[in-house]
Amino acid sequence: MSLAAIALNRFGLGARPGDAAPGDPRGWLLAQVRQFDPRPVVITALPDAAAMTLQYRQNLAQLRRQGVVGARHPGDPEPPKGAEAEAANEMGSNQAQRERRQAFAQAYGGQVGARLTLALTSATPFAERLVHFWANHFAISTDKLATATMGGPLEFEAIRPTIAGRFVDMLLAVTRHPGMQFYLDQAQSIGPNSLLAEAARRRNAPRQPGLNENLAREILELHTLGAGNYTQADVAGLARALTGWSIGGFVRRPLGVSAPDGQFVFQPAWHEPGNVSVAGRLYRQNGEAQALAILNDLALNPLTARRLAEKLARHFVADAPPPALVDRMAAAYLASGGQLLSLYRALIDAPESWATSLAKFKTPWDWLVSSLRALGRENVPPLQAIGALRELGQPVWRPGSPAGWEDDAARWAAPDALLRRVEVASRIAAPLAASIDARSLAPRILPGTLSAATASAIARAESPAEGLALLLVAPEFLRR
Repeated sequence: MSLAAIALNRFGLGARPGDAAPGDPRGWLLAQVRQFDPRPVVITALPDAAAMTLQYRQNLAQLRRQGVVGARHPGDPEPPKGAEAEAANEMGSNQAQRERRQAFAQAYGGQVGARLTLALTSATPFAERLVHFWANHFAISTDKLATATMGGPLEFEAIRPTIAGRFVDMLLAVTRHPGMQFYLDQAQSIGPNSLLAEAARRRNAPRQPGLNENLAREILELHTLGAGNYTQADVAGLARALTGWSIGGFVRRPLGVSAPDGQFVFQPAWHEPGNVSVAGRLYRQNGEAQALAILNDLALNPLTARRLAEKLARHFVADAPPPALVDRMAAAYLASGGQLLSLYRALIDAPESWATSLAKFKTPWDWLVSSLRALGRENVPPLQAIGALRELGQPVWRPGSPAGWEDDAARWAAPDALLRRVEVASRIAAPLAASIDARSLAPRILPGTLSAATASAIARAESPAEGLALLLVAPEFLRR
């Protein structure tokens, strides 16, 4: 297997029939990060986070007018489960609720369609892979009202523009984005000794503001240091420092600063005063500067460096990445002051990254994208793609938890999952079988890896459609 083939299939999104083999595979990959367009037309044509925040706020207001118990402001306490379930049933039979669901589905479909179109047509497939990797690292799930249409905006606005900069810039962009703020209930996390909390106590408000630790915990466990490398005291300290980090359009009065829908805003009167300790360091800053200092330090912590290096190496190289590779990547990241390009360069320069064994099993998203690219597709109706990915077990932006989707064969290579891939492969191959000869396509999209057994199976297929489907589920196509 040539280095060019590895660059196309392991680091890219899969070879296309007309792709020319890069003459300098390593240089080709690094150049993509510099040439990457973070805001292509297919994205700028979509409603942004501000529009989605306004839509959510309008939906929330409508639900409250209807007296629906489950209509909560970000950060509000959960209502009783029975009451919420009853309200959900009421909402399900309501015409307005059906219209809301239709609007959500339309927005979600447009976002998934844009993501897929870019994956199928991009001239910088390695950079697109990095976008998908980081979007999963900072995962949100669009299966709650507040984030139903935020999966695309978070990826398009916080991840895409920051993949070539410092990790702390990406961390800050994600932490401030309404998608993450709403998903982890940060938008109204208020210090118990803040000016707003004191005012609420003086007037004996029926609902007292309070602290929410969700975002702080996930920053420490998932985004930076990793599980086992922080304490509950660290979570509490970071949560207090993050109080007041909020989103415009949702203001508690009095003592609330107005800001446009979807725009990050720091609310000074909501911030918990005083010093905090996180990861062994004391932070005495006031206001927004306190959390900024903590996040900057977390981004440059050696534990964060190793976690990022290990996750990136696992994604591209092996489920159990070589420790020496992880060490070199982490060292390069720290030496550069947290520059992501240094992390990528260490990965690409490593001899372990170019081993000829097909060590990685493709996730459903990777497999579907590479299948469509192999067939020369440049666009697919979003509903078809959404249905296929749901069937394959990896709906876009819906991992079900902040931990994101697993990135190893143990999660995706079960027999029933392979059967679903066979079924999807048959459906996407059938309409194209009359115009594509799988026997000639196979060596072009699997250069250096096409086995004699797979070539023979394709040649002996009972129909052109079966031959094409066999190619897409061949062992060497399922791996990279």
